[in-house]
Amino acid sequence: MAKYDELKITLLRRLDEAEHSIDNDEEFETTELSNYDNHPADNATDLTDKHTRLALRRHYEDEIADIKEALTAMDEGTYGICAECGKEIPLERLKAVPTATTCVEHAQQEVNEEIRPLEESLLNASTDHPVDNDPRIRDYENSFEILEEVGSSDTPSDKQ
Repeated sequence: MAKYDELKITLLRRLDEAEHSIDNDEEFETTELSNYDNHPADNATDLTDKHTRLALRRHYEDEIADIKEALTAMDEGTYGICAECGKEIPLERLKAVPTATTCVEHAQQEVNEEIRPLEESLLNASTDHPVDNDPRIRDYENSFEILEEVGSSDTPSDKQ
């Protein structure tokens, strides 16, 4: 039995499972649980289900591509060799992550800080300086203090 035969069987089994999962992408039932047609909560549940299906489909597509890449490397005789440094990838790593193409030292371990949600640029704003570089919004007033004079959850709402 060759060195990577057991891993090849594992990869082929996982490939079959992933392809079966992507082919059987069943539609979730719509959730008309309320007495109102098109209730916002029902619509939100349906939208969440749709996003979940899309995320799972993308996950399976990525996994299938990684498995096929590993199987191709096995056929070409390059499986188990780090794509970065050319050293042999330890068998323990390949058993843990059979689709690994690099050794641990060259595995992508850092978070790409440049890929951040757009909203984060606004979340750090304060009420004193709500938005940078937008003169239409920047009034240097603390709007919450004005609203708090009317009342808040900390004060009686019928305060005169």
